[in-house]
Amino acid sequence: MQLGINLGYWGAGMDADNLAVAKEADRLGYAVCWAAEAYGSDAATVLSWVAAQTERIDIGSAIFQIPARQPAMTAMTAATLDSLSGGRFRLGLGVSGPQVSEGWYGVKFDKPLARTREYVDIVRKAMARERLTHEGEHWTLPLPGGPGKPLKLTVHPQREHIPLYIAAIGPKNLEQTGEIADGALLIFPAAEHLEETALRHLRAGREKAGKTMDGFDVVPTLPIAVGGDDRIDALADMFRPYTALYVGGMGSPKQNFYNQLARRMGYEKEAAEIQDKYLAGDKEGAAAAIPQQLIDSTALLGSVERIADRMQAYAAAGVTTLTLSPAGFTLEERIAALRAGTEALERAGLA
Repeated sequence: MQLGINLGYWGAGMDADNLAVAKEADRLGYAVCWAAEAYGSDAATVLSWVAAQTERIDIGSAIFQIPARQPAMTAMTAATLDSLSGGRFRLGLGVSGPQVSEGWYGVKFDKPLARTREYVDIVRKAMARERLTHEGEHWTLPLPGGPGKPLKLTVHPQREHIPLYIAAIGPKNLEQTGEIADGALLIFPAAEHLEETALRHLRAGREKAGKTMDGFDVVPTLPIAVGGDDRIDALADMFRPYTALYVGGMGSPKQNFYNQLARRMGYEKEAAEIQDKYLAGDKEGAAAAIPQQLIDSTALLGSVERIADRMQAYAAAGVTTLTLSPAGFTLEERIAALRAGTEALERAGLA
């Protein structure tokens, strides 16, 4: 099992620290550095900045938002980043959510599975430098009856095949991801629920495509906070606002994928209460309503020894790249968490 680092969103007041974290992850031998985007910083610019100042670590989009870019532009960006980084780019895609898709990009959030399948098909064709043609429900290339003609990408990616990942939560999306992608980006993954909530659906998709899970990258992101095992509750409290935001406030009342995931993990009543309070403006009440066990099971908390045990559980469950999101108010705290992650991986016998 490899380790990754997720820088999250750029521009949150820790820009210089983020670059230092990426450089330290590169030095420590982390496999990949991911960057996110929502409606602030874009991931492509951040990744080019990181790639220019690192040497070995892969760079990955977690995610490029599908409503933000035409698929051919995503292929251009992926090919350019792969070329500039010397073959270190991983392309992560996702549909985002209804509020961002419709409120920020003006793109109707409908038929996300069909849209994603078409998008991936076009991106793969373009990155393979085929002459681009496509006839689908959401895209037709070239447009009929006009001057457009099938074009071929002029940039040569560093590699023939750029790994393509999809951020997936729901069962149908997970199954399709297993069928059409090279890896899955997961969030709020509890090792003990991973088979039920994710892997069985991914496996079904792989089987549909006539493939096995061999070579398929299962990539959950987990917050990490290091401290004494007698401080687990206090460490978990650090992530209450983060968990409340996703489970309570990310998406609309009827379309919150993270809330639905918490319900599938057995927190039906608690997920409803968190969402009700968050959407009513009681963010502190929503954070307080999160069960400690929900946070502890979806984060790495405590001593290096305890974190090593949790890493073993994730590896046994089928995780191939464990992406860490280090907590801390200072650069020193975040660097310490990175180093603890490396130490824990070694103690777990997984390095």
